[in-house]
Amino acid sequence: MNTKLSFSNHLVIGVMLFALFFGAGNLIFPASLGQNAGTNIWVAIIGFLITGIGLPFLGTLAIGFSGSKNLQELSSRVHPIYGIIFTSLLYLTIGPFFAMPRTGAVSFEIGILPFIGPENAKIGLLIFTILFFGLTLLLSLNPSKIVDNVGKYLSPGILIGLFILLFFVVINPMGDFTKPQGDYIDNAFMTGFTEGYNTMDALASLVFGIIVINSIRSMGVTSTKGILVATAKAGGIAIFFLGVIYAGIGYLGATSVDLLGVLENGGPVLSGASEHYFGAFGAVLLSIVIFLACLTTSIGLLTACGEYFNTLMPKISYKAFVIFFSVFTCFIANFGLSNLITYSIPVLMLLYPLAIVLILLAFASPLFNHAQIVYVSVTSVTFLISIIDGFKALCGSLEIEYFGWMKPIISFYEKYLPFYDVGLGWLVPFIVVTVVTGLIARMKNTKVAE
Repeated sequence: MNTKLSFSNHLVIGVMLFALFFGAGNLIFPASLGQNAGTNIWVAIIGFLITGIGLPFLGTLAIGFSGSKNLQELSSRVHPIYGIIFTSLLYLTIGPFFAMPRTGAVSFEIGILPFIGPENAKIGLLIFTILFFGLTLLLSLNPSKIVDNVGKYLSPGILIGLFILLFFVVINPMGDFTKPQGDYIDNAFMTGFTEGYNTMDALASLVFGIIVINSIRSMGVTSTKGILVATAKAGGIAIFFLGVIYAGIGYLGATSVDLLGVLENGGPVLSGASEHYFGAFGAVLLSIVIFLACLTTSIGLLTACGEYFNTLMPKISYKAFVIFFSVFTCFIANFGLSNLITYSIPVLMLLYPLAIVLILLAFASPLFNHAQIVYVSVTSVTFLISIIDGFKALCGSLEIEYFGWMKPIISFYEKYLPFYDVGLGWLVPFIVVTVVTGLIARMKNTKVAE
């Protein structure tokens, strides 16, 4: 039996996927981009959309296209041990180490802190995160209801709140576009492109794709083609909403500079815009939107982490994992948003290229008969580049000089790798190694990777 899903089914799953992707960070980054891009806003937004919605869409499809049951199975095409290590590290990164704590910390700093004042920040953060992650845990204890809880109830609240704000921004802008700042002056497209990495959604797509596929299967779709088509339709709905909101918030940021000035990050931009249009009511509205956006993302991440590690270690129950991760995440969140961002960037610089090449290889795999030599070669070359980018980001975050052993390697990469200066040094090696090893695999009829 292979049930054909209705538009309403696709809409529910698509809105659920939108809500899983759309956390508070997704509100902050396009607002900041808009302020700094100024008159170059639309060029920068196009770059941002490619990585902010394009890569997550491909990541979600890659799971369905590959026919893999989960991310570990897909990444095990490199090697089974690599599959476990990469998958575990990715889940921990988008889960209790960085992304989940960020949902609580951002929600507090934008939605709660303005009302209680900085003098009450520490105790306020502690109380808020206990309540926030307690609610996340409660809604995650029954993962089979995630479509109902997120897709039908929480997601519409996020969309309605944002569209109300953006409607007023469009019909009555706060000001005109101003001159671009920094890298947005001469390199707006690539700056927007790399800024899209900060959403972390390409990493999360490899996790959320499983949730989407399981939801589709639970509705009676069983064939690989049917699952892929349904995933594409639901994903299309999700990226449509994401794209409209990213463009709208970017426009909000670009028109806010005359009134608000260029601010440190997108949080105060959104707060200032809400207060400008709606006064105190606007601040409350923004707080609700931020809370819902963070909560839905937190639920999705906790559910995914609990299910994966329960599969990896079945002797420990799903319930035990989500309880542990909730408590651990609450603890980490109380180190503060600045520390979370500082230490997450190096990890993202390491993981992002590895995740992107895995997504691309999943689609190209039939061309080289899924040969393991291609997966191993491409992943190894990408790792040699991304590990250095990770250390560079670590030194930058800690505001220290590069380690001595790094300098000759960085100099070599800067000299010989195209696009290395814009964070895409892995791109040309990926293409070359994929083509070369793919041709070798086809000629030698290399054994298919399991």
